[in-house]
Amino acid sequence: MTQLVWNGLFVGSFYALVALGYSMVYGIIKLLNFAHGDLYMLGAFVGFAILGAAGGVSPAMTLPVLLAVLVATMAGTGLAGVALERIAYRPLRHAPRLSLLITAVGASFALEYGMRAGAGADPRVYPVRLDGASFEVLGARVTLQQLVLIGLAVVLMAGLNLLVTRTREGRAMRAIALDPRTSRLMGIDVDAVISRTFFIGSALAGAAGVMAGAYYGKIDFLMGFLIGLKAFTAAVIGGIGNIPGTMLGGLLLGLLESFGTFWLGGEWRDVFAFGVLILFLTVRPTGLLGERVVERV
Repeated sequence: MTQLVWNGLFVGSFYALVALGYSMVYGIIKLLNFAHGDLYMLGAFVGFAILGAAGGVSPAMTLPVLLAVLVATMAGTGLAGVALERIAYRPLRHAPRLSLLITAVGASFALEYGMRAGAGADPRVYPVRLDGASFEVLGARVTLQQLVLIGLAVVLMAGLNLLVTRTREGRAMRAIALDPRTSRLMGIDVDAVISRTFFIGSALAGAAGVMAGAYYGKIDFLMGFLIGLKAFTAAVIGGIGNIPGTMLGGLLLGLLESFGTFWLGGEWRDVFAFGVLILFLTVRPTGLLGERVVERV
């Protein structure tokens, strides 16, 4: 039982990290950025390219090098997210939401098959793997690399929460989420704040991509599709647009998958996860911590 809980929390931390980008963008401009999962894939390939260019890495330097690559990848995927917002979404910001949704789907396919054209269709083996001894904690088998990765995820999520709740930038984000027109009249540069929101969300997705590559050891151009849907599911379960709720939703989805796999078998994992999404949309459309919003007329 303890092993199932630990496995669920580990996978859920990845879901939460990717889901935060969904939640931030939706909270500010009410856009479901279905290309967000592909920024996770892009981050994995950016890290792969940087590590490949650096050559071999000694085992003693694996963690420091991986941290440096993580920072560089976050910067690269953050800029890619800003470019995506500027080129694909900003011209359609005042268009019907269906137009934005279709554009997001198109951007997702463009990233996926653009990477396929550039890097090839075959899976790539990651140049660096996090290896470490395993040990037992309360009956669960825990590895050092799992502790490192979940620790990095927690630090990134906690830093984002502090940014949103304790800084001037975070207050600007929350003001735009409430009323972008009034925020502009109060002197907030709405376009700049939205661009920075895309940068932060995309950077977190890129970090998750590098961590997944270093842990699982294999990447491919479609790796962002399923985790993008899972991250969206996590955001909906927790309350899309709510940062703490999104984190909770990611962890909860990881736990549900872990126990569902144990009860029903691994082939039912995705069925179970999306079945939970349907249940939440039916019973509580706003999610666990989401609030019902009244549309202004």
